[in-house]
Amino acid sequence: MSFFSRLADRARATDSLLCVGLDPHPELVGSDDPSKVRAWALQLIEATAPVACAFKPNAAFFEALGPAGWEVLREVIQAAGKHAPVILDAKRGDIASTASAYARSVFDKLGADAVTLSPYLGHDSLQPFLEDPDCGVFLLCKTSNPGSKDLQAAPLAGGGPLYRRVARLAAAWNTHDNLGLVVGATDPSALAAVRQDAPTLWFLTPGVGEQGGRLEQALPAGVRSDGLGMLIPLSRGIARAPDPAAEARRLRDEINRLRSLPRPSGAGSGERARLADSLVDIGCVRFGEFALKSGLLSPIYIDLRRLASFPDVLATAAAAYQEVLAELMFDRLAAIPYAAMAIGAAIALASGRPMIYPRMEVKDHGTRRAVEGEYQPGETAVVIDDLATTGGSKFEAIERLRQAGLLVNDVVVLIDRQSGAGPALEARGIRFHAVFTLNELLDHWERSGRVAPDQVAATRRFLQSQAG
Repeated sequence: MSFFSRLADRARATDSLLCVGLDPHPELVGSDDPSKVRAWALQLIEATAPVACAFKPNAAFFEALGPAGWEVLREVIQAAGKHAPVILDAKRGDIASTASAYARSVFDKLGADAVTLSPYLGHDSLQPFLEDPDCGVFLLCKTSNPGSKDLQAAPLAGGGPLYRRVARLAAAWNTHDNLGLVVGATDPSALAAVRQDAPTLWFLTPGVGEQGGRLEQALPAGVRSDGLGMLIPLSRGIARAPDPAAEARRLRDEINRLRSLPRPSGAGSGERARLADSLVDIGCVRFGEFALKSGLLSPIYIDLRRLASFPDVLATAAAAYQEVLAELMFDRLAAIPYAAMAIGAAIALASGRPMIYPRMEVKDHGTRRAVEGEYQPGETAVVIDDLATTGGSKFEAIERLRQAGLLVNDVVVLIDRQSGAGPALEARGIRFHAVFTLNELLDHWERSGRVAPDQVAATRRFLQSQAG
């Protein structure tokens, strides 16, 4: 049986996602005497075992005790393993030959069921730990410490941060159901992004409590749709409690209460919230007083062409489009010039789906093509645009695509201004889809404090006047 099959069985048997950390800080134990550390750890194991989905001893605190500490660690792992899977928090990572020695040490000598590893040396450094499906690995992906942004959040040339690349690689490398990820609770938006990239993997999610992570934010962002796939390690909060057994039960019950709540939707959840906030941060959405083509003054201005200058946000937007596109049947993306060209290209690169585009003006020389790119008449194109107001530009694009022999059934945009485009398209048999409605975004920005309440109110009044 694979490691994560055993872990899932334990989670169901105890109705728990609580991972009890065994971190013998000298101030917690009151001593650095190995025998007292042993007694402290064994007592904590016995007190919390009924509700522990797993135990996680931190190797560093035992190694700091010298040779005797190594023996205490082995005994602690053996005692904890009688109740639940044991994850050794060691963060190993080295070339393959050295990794093999580390794997023997962790699994054969110490007897741990799983270990935390660094991905920095690549797949061959992980392979010795992954060969036996019964032995598990949690790969560092987006850790809970403030400095994680220095490298883990570094943007890649192809778009998106490094930690998302790690998540996608881990999902591909998990061939024996024994590879998971360490994703901290201190960055719920990153947690949601990694869940999107690795929908089936188990996460070890540290950082709740003293590091600032909050269960009510982390669980909705990271737990799988089946209510599993996430371990919440807690250590000092349990160890310091007057009654560790009671505190462990309380935490288990609080985790269960939160994971039983309906999953959030709309702009306020996970990666969508991050994208919504980024649209304001990078100036794609601005508030003030702007003259429109009609001569009216608007309190809001939306310019999604700016996405092309911010690869990280563009990649996040492309991922949001893909969630909508996953439900549709089509052969090619058809991006409307100009604002949607960068968006369409980002979606094509991320998804592997080919892109074409209808020209705004057909040249009277050269190929004189109205639709650029490779396609065959009879194929289905889904129209991609940045924004929808009345739908006028969509009808022009659809007509050119249809004249080229393509079928068009759906239009997908990032923001629906709710000014009539949806009903107009639906009236002509075109299904309309939007990642966000403008009102949905306004609700989110108001709740999060991203936009001043008077600006939100002014925008709502303007929208209502236009609808009337």
